[in-house]
Amino acid sequence: MKRLGLRGKLLLAQLAVLFVACLVIAAVAIAVAAPLFHNHLMMAGIEDSNVRTHTEEAFAQTMTIALLCGIAVALVGAGIAAVYIVRRVTAPITMLAEAAQSVADGNFDVTIGRSDVDADFTRLETAFADMAARLDHSDRVRKRLLADLAHELRTPVSTLAAYVDGIEDGVVPTDPSSWSVMRDQLERLRRLSCDLADVSAADEHALELDRRTENLDDVVCSATAAAGPRFADRGVELTTALPPQPITAEVDRQRIEQILANLLENALRHTPTGGSVTVTLAREGDHLTVSVTDTGDGIPADQLESVFDRFHRGDRSDGSGLGLTIARSLALAHGGNLTARRNEQPLGSTLVLTVPMGLRQLP
Repeated sequence: MKRLGLRGKLLLAQLAVLFVACLVIAAVAIAVAAPLFHNHLMMAGIEDSNVRTHTEEAFAQTMTIALLCGIAVALVGAGIAAVYIVRRVTAPITMLAEAAQSVADGNFDVTIGRSDVDADFTRLETAFADMAARLDHSDRVRKRLLADLAHELRTPVSTLAAYVDGIEDGVVPTDPSSWSVMRDQLERLRRLSCDLADVSAADEHALELDRRTENLDDVVCSATAAAGPRFADRGVELTTALPPQPITAEVDRQRIEQILANLLENALRHTPTGGSVTVTLAREGDHLTVSVTDTGDGIPADQLESVFDRFHRGDRSDGSGLGLTIARSLALAHGGNLTARRNEQPLGSTLVLTVPMGLRQLP
């Protein structure tokens, strides 16, 4: 029985049911027809026992032959129908099993046809196709992440290795400048590891939020005050535009400050000396918005979404390429969003953080 498979078992089960049904029909017909026929002969007034016996034997033989022929024809016709039905029912199961084996072997690029055999089975096919598509996307993202990560690690590791070898060989002096370069590369590795941890937590929806009622004016001022010295060193003007009335919302203060820090860092990297960056806080209905507008080159129109991808970096960006990815993940964790747009007059770009005023669950 194990070698028959699902199709063979279904076919055998249907034929067994049909065979039992034919036997029952034949047994009932024989058991009921003979007494009824005998009674009809008696009612017809046939007194001659020889005639009655011959007639009953002829009826029994005729009925038996007819039943056998009917059963044979019924079994053949039912067998053909059973084969067709079983093939139609099991064909999508076979295809789904092959697709599942393909996915198990690591090939996620599979195509699942719609058999329309049953609504539940169609839903199963749709769910499996969606699962395979998600696995394929996750596998592509994983491969790209590993490749990008290897690229990001190569530069600081190579720099550190070169300085260590140079110091060992006496080629590079052990002066403050050398220690500063190596310290910067170590800080770059530390920042990259922290960013990767945040991205991983965001992917697993494991970002922890400590929501409390916060004054967003204070949060924005705190973030801009922390970034102020770096803007002053670069000669970039940093200003804030706050509403007349304070805005409060249920947010995680540290996470919102982390978002703003990433947005300000991104704006600083893309704004030339003499430019300006403006942080605007406003309320729109039951949401608050924080806009960070710079006077840099602006984001190309075809990159307004890709800037939030992992390790996406502009021509002049020297960051890890994860800042905006983390910022959007934190915004989504608050039930909000982070979007980008290109400004034409004056030239530049604006990143808009949108957060609901009250508590909202992560979708």
